[in-house]
Amino acid sequence: MLDWLKKKRRAPGDALITDMHSHLLPGLDDGVKTLEDAEAVVRVFQQLGYRKLITTPHVMQDHYRNTPQTILSGLDQLRNHLKKQNIEMEVAAAAEYYLDEAFMRRLESGNPLLTFGNSYLLFETNFISEPLNLNEFIFAATTRGYTPVLAHPERYLYLQDNISRIEDLANRGVLFQVNLGSLAGFYNKGVQNMAGKLVDMKLVHFLGSDCHHLQHAEAIAKASKSRYFEKALNLDLINHDL
Repeated sequence: MLDWLKKKRRAPGDALITDMHSHLLPGLDDGVKTLEDAEAVVRVFQQLGYRKLITTPHVMQDHYRNTPQTILSGLDQLRNHLKKQNIEMEVAAAAEYYLDEAFMRRLESGNPLLTFGNSYLLFETNFISEPLNLNEFIFAATTRGYTPVLAHPERYLYLQDNISRIEDLANRGVLFQVNLGSLAGFYNKGVQNMAGKLVDMKLVHFLGSDCHHLQHAEAIAKASKSRYFEKALNLDLINHDL
């Protein structure tokens, strides 16, 4: 399954060690379906050189109403399963929050949110049009001590080639997480080009797998063949500090 690793330059895990965006808790979202599926994905990460995985189930009002309790319970199940299989991998959990009204209410209520590292708050938006409350959310999050991290900005149509808005978001305190698959052309050429632009602008703060299933995991190593992969590794990626 991983024969192409013999032809690689550097696999992502050789340089990153920690992945901070994945969907590896069965039944909580559109990620893996079973603990066995999760195990297969973790084994690929292990072969790629990763030592720590921060998995981030979706939280969105209309589809995945996960809570810290359901996510941490799923994390315990995954850890126990990996331990029984003698798989050595540090696994933690946060969440990927969808910017909707329920999320804003949760943020404003002061209820604790699942973060990783130094209060990094991973969030996503719809892919077509910019949310009207995006600036409001950023202000609310930062004033409450969170550092907002926008998941896969290269995939949002409203940000593609909108350099001024990207720079504005960065100036407001938003950090950017680019998908490894984007660097490898996993989605489409437009997304790949946008990921490259973010690298050129030195506005990539995290690289993440956004792994949902085994096919995603197998595509991660192909990112090492991207001309932008090595360039991204030369940035001051926060993955190294997680």
